[in-house]
Amino acid sequence: MKAPEQFDPSKTSSKTVTPAPNNSKLAKSPAIPVGTPTIKQTHKHTEQAARKPFEGRFLLPKYWGIWLLLAMILPMIYLPLRWQFWLGRKLGITLYKLASSRRRDTLTNLRLAFPEKPEVERELMAKQVFVNQGIGVFETLCTWFRPNIFTRTVSISGLQHVINAQNDGRAVILLGAHYTMLDLGGMLCTQFFPMDCMYRPQNNAFLDWLVYNGRNAIFGKQISSRDMRSLVSAIKDGHVIWYSPDQDYGLKQGVMAPFFGVPAATITAPRRLAKLGDKAHPPAVMALHTYRQTPDSLPSGKRPHYHLTITPQLDNYPSHDEVADATRVNEILEGLIRIDPTQWMWFHRRFKNGPNGRTDIYK
Repeated sequence: MKAPEQFDPSKTSSKTVTPAPNNSKLAKSPAIPVGTPTIKQTHKHTEQAARKPFEGRFLLPKYWGIWLLLAMILPMIYLPLRWQFWLGRKLGITLYKLASSRRRDTLTNLRLAFPEKPEVERELMAKQVFVNQGIGVFETLCTWFRPNIFTRTVSISGLQHVINAQNDGRAVILLGAHYTMLDLGGMLCTQFFPMDCMYRPQNNAFLDWLVYNGRNAIFGKQISSRDMRSLVSAIKDGHVIWYSPDQDYGLKQGVMAPFFGVPAATITAPRRLAKLGDKAHPPAVMALHTYRQTPDSLPSGKRPHYHLTITPQLDNYPSHDEVADATRVNEILEGLIRIDPTQWMWFHRRFKNGPNGRTDIYK
């Protein structure tokens, strides 16, 4: 089967006249030709929601740990990306050694998902998951605070699926997953089309404020999973909505369906979302994969490259069988994750619930 055609925004037509960017530092970079629009200049959005206001309670001692981490890490995002990748690798290796509970959960998940692999290979995969997450910390912070550093680093396959659905006046439910470059993936998507996202509020109020405002410049709307009115409104308005159904939220709103060959509690929200909106033009449901193609050891003078893949829409979805629908979604996400399993967050307890409630596999 012929691979989908890739679209790379860095390859502009000779007939296209692009405005010179305002960033004088960008023009001096040997990797980016003069006149290349920046990420912020080419960002697509329908609207921008108001930022959450800062609250005085965020200065209380219980939040000082987060402030300390920010004070340590934020200055580092102004280093060259090559150095940030190196620091991210060191951070990931350190976390692998110190975060024993997360390391154990990761190894348990990999043992369940890849029983055919020898233990030593699964351990190497687990270490790489932490390395990719360490790099992902820097990728996410750069996405929030200096996105132009990722100018001219992305290509995409399957963009036509979103365009065709939008041209038909349909909303798009874009099924993502918790990849280690999560927020960067969202920003790269908005180089091609505006997008809203669904999110689950953080339990820590200061962290929730930080994440929400960090994502504010990426997404048009950030819709809480509890805010059905805003969700229905976005679907009726024909928006593209990013939703990640790859975590275990129990069986109150989910069913058991295989994921990497393991029975897993799988949320059925995607099929409910697909029923919302205009019945004559129902939302198109498709999946998104975000992938860093560059090795984690970025060579000197080289820029990272990221690739986005959008699958064709799911035909005959939803069906009358919610288990079959959940299985279908899991199969699609699994196939995308297998492109590079170490770029998915295996440290989440994906298999913590079984048909009879909580399991003890993580003890």
